[in-house]
Amino acid sequence: MKKLSSAEVRSMFLRFFESKGHSIEPSQPLIPKDDPTLLWINSGVATLKKYFDGSVIPDNHRITNAQKSIRTNDIENVGHTARHHTLFEMMGNFSIGDYFKPEVIPWAWELLTSPEWFGLDADKLFVTVYPNDTEAKKIWLEKVGISPDHLYEEPDNFWDIGEGPSGPDTEIFYDRGSDFDNADEAENYPGGENERYLEIWNIVFSQYNHLPGLTNNADYPELPHKNIDTGMGLERVVSIFQHAETNFETDLFLPLIEKTESLSNQYHYGEDAEKDVSFKVIADHARAVTFAIGDGALPSNEGRGYIIRRLLRRAVLHGRKLGISTNFLSQLVPVVGTIMKDYYPEVLGNAEYIASIVDAEEVRFGKTLADGLSLLDKVIESAKAKDGVIDGAVAFKMYDTYGFPFELTDESALDAGLTIDRDGFDIAMQEQKDRARAARSNQTSMGVQNELLTDLKTTSKYVGWSREQVEEAVLENLIAADHLIEAIEHGSIQAIFDETPFYAEMGGQVADRGTVTNLAGEVVATVSDVQTAPNGQHIHTLEVTGPLQVGAKYQLSVDHAYHVAVSKNHTATHMLDQALRNILGEHATQAGSLVTADELRYDFTYNGAVSNEKLQEIETLINQKILENLPISWVETDIESAKKLGAVAVFTEKYGDLVRVVSIGDFNAEFDGGTHANSTAELGMFKIISESGTGAGIRRIVAVTGQGVMNYVKEHDTILQQVANQVKAPTVNEVNDKVLALQNSLKEAQRQVTSLEKRLANQAAENAFSAVETAGNWTFIATEMAVESMDVLRETADNWKQTIPSDILILAANLGDKVNLLVAVAPDAIKQGLKAGDLIKAIAPMIGGGGGGRPDMAQAGGKNPAGINDAFVAAKNWLTNK
Repeated sequence: MKKLSSAEVRSMFLRFFESKGHSIEPSQPLIPKDDPTLLWINSGVATLKKYFDGSVIPDNHRITNAQKSIRTNDIENVGHTARHHTLFEMMGNFSIGDYFKPEVIPWAWELLTSPEWFGLDADKLFVTVYPNDTEAKKIWLEKVGISPDHLYEEPDNFWDIGEGPSGPDTEIFYDRGSDFDNADEAENYPGGENERYLEIWNIVFSQYNHLPGLTNNADYPELPHKNIDTGMGLERVVSIFQHAETNFETDLFLPLIEKTESLSNQYHYGEDAEKDVSFKVIADHARAVTFAIGDGALPSNEGRGYIIRRLLRRAVLHGRKLGISTNFLSQLVPVVGTIMKDYYPEVLGNAEYIASIVDAEEVRFGKTLADGLSLLDKVIESAKAKDGVIDGAVAFKMYDTYGFPFELTDESALDAGLTIDRDGFDIAMQEQKDRARAARSNQTSMGVQNELLTDLKTTSKYVGWSREQVEEAVLENLIAADHLIEAIEHGSIQAIFDETPFYAEMGGQVADRGTVTNLAGEVVATVSDVQTAPNGQHIHTLEVTGPLQVGAKYQLSVDHAYHVAVSKNHTATHMLDQALRNILGEHATQAGSLVTADELRYDFTYNGAVSNEKLQEIETLINQKILENLPISWVETDIESAKKLGAVAVFTEKYGDLVRVVSIGDFNAEFDGGTHANSTAELGMFKIISESGTGAGIRRIVAVTGQGVMNYVKEHDTILQQVANQVKAPTVNEVNDKVLALQNSLKEAQRQVTSLEKRLANQAAENAFSAVETAGNWTFIATEMAVESMDVLRETADNWKQTIPSDILILAANLGDKVNLLVAVAPDAIKQGLKAGDLIKAIAPMIGGGGGGRPDMAQAGGKNPAGINDAFVAAKNWLTNK
């Protein structure tokens, strides 16, 4: 058998299907675009949903890809099994309503067995089919000629993930030989739970439509357009060609393991099964973290950022097990880049930035780890003092908040002679998963095909780059409730014209608005929205006020003022994109945008808030380019020529054979299909309105141009004049001095109030300290004080400590809609086992709140001032029984 590198396996797979007429789709970023149902791209088909559900018709109905993916539902298994990974590559070939079973099954066999390609021994290959799929079974036996004893019927071979396309599948297994027998006879077959028969390919025949309300696949209707969706895991196939016992002994992981060995300088892979788990975890997680950060995700406490943080911390803890006490993960980033450079050169090119994020996060975790270990010591001491069991919810907090895997807390517990409530941990874990699931969109994972739009072949040409009006556009189609109609006189409708000047919403730019006029000059409809149909036609949403007839001609006119405002903001978006990369760095890449007539909104990847100084730099640079009156031009060319021009591509966008490159002088050039100003001077001025965070590692800038800037200045001038009037400043230029003077006056007044409060508190304290009561063996003072803050209560307690007229001091302050409580305990009472924190927890519920603190002083807040006396009574009872 051939011995192939991972790069050779990937390349050979893609070249084979390219030879069968497939277009090679580049591996898309791990962060899904416009798909709220996914946290990560988790399969090869995930980026192609728009083709499978018919919302977009591809240029080529045959597609192949090698797609990087992340799955995190079983992180705990990574390192303990042969093939569990967080990041993996799925190779696949896809037919969008083109070829089907008669073609794809023989192709699979040709790729796997032909000496020109993979050249695997046919005798070592086995297949499974769905029992009812007699067509697939017949093709395998009669057309391919596989031996009947190499074919198994498997009832689970039906792919169904909810509403949308579904169907039977056939799986292909490789027999690794008797050396890998690890299961009893009942499971030792292709598809059973064993290590011998390794599944290497799954071919899904997407031929049924899972409609809402249907639960039995026997009731699913046939899809109008049948599809093929296959998946071959690169890591497991490479393990066959490299004779590896597990995926980790391949060229995809071994360089990372070897680098980790050198960093450890204590342990070596293959010598200790327990240490091997740590080597595997580190290698796996380093790959996932590197790719995720490279695609724009950043560590945080939520969503994708939480996953990255969890993976990174888990890897660090396993590094500790290998004796690595210093920061080390950032040193693995260039290793990942080198391994994957053939297909993912951007990782190595961006390695310095990725490593800086990893290193900063590892430093941050070092501080958190110290806190966590301290907390773990306290948890262990507390459990020892009770029943010897660590509460499951507490163990989950160690895992969730401090990044401690359960096994680490479990090991520490065992060392201390304790156990952990695993059921409680599992319950807390499930609750967290439920919360995460509830926070996500409830949309289905793949839509149901719309047969009308998918099959609609009407041509529709967009001419809006150079024209805002079409004199005689033919009305080709009227669509109402997914049906074609011939005419309408009033109401809402969707329409397609043979030519249109209306821009369809795309790339973040909103659609044009305007009117439809008949040839008699009468407005018969207004255009409120324009979207792109699956086959590329512009579908206009119309509010009809006069008769429309399919086949008739109409004048289409774009709202000029609206179009110009949107175009200016679109140009400003390109300038902002360039300015961010110039000033913040190339890693500040686009993560989404919205361009309207009123403003532009630009999302980008960046670790932390952008400083005011940087925002001013960005704003100044853009306004300088506006003043330079740079010309804006565009050219249509092929992708490679566009790249030679220096054009920047948005990596998540799909481009055809020809692309449109928009250039703003020599300042910026980008792949783009939107509308723009003619020169930068038309923008007038650029103003940033706000900068904020929208998620883990994603920042958002909102800005305006032209009339938007004038409106912004006018609004703020009005506000400033109102402030001037309120502070009695003769002119707005003197507002700052007036405000400073008022602030100083306020500080002086506050100082005087604080001084008076202290005097009143001291007087009240003198009276209160004489009212000593007895409860059991303790003396205490309990009093309500007419003060405005907890600070005065603390100062009163400090005065009490000077003389200590009682064992315990209990103070309360009624603040109207809330109440503050403070408890102080004398040193001698503390020595006898009395703690302020215990007492405050006992009485805080009376005021509708809670609290805690040190043994000598504790405080609480609540929302029930009427419960103050009840709190005092509860304190006396508690002390009496203590």
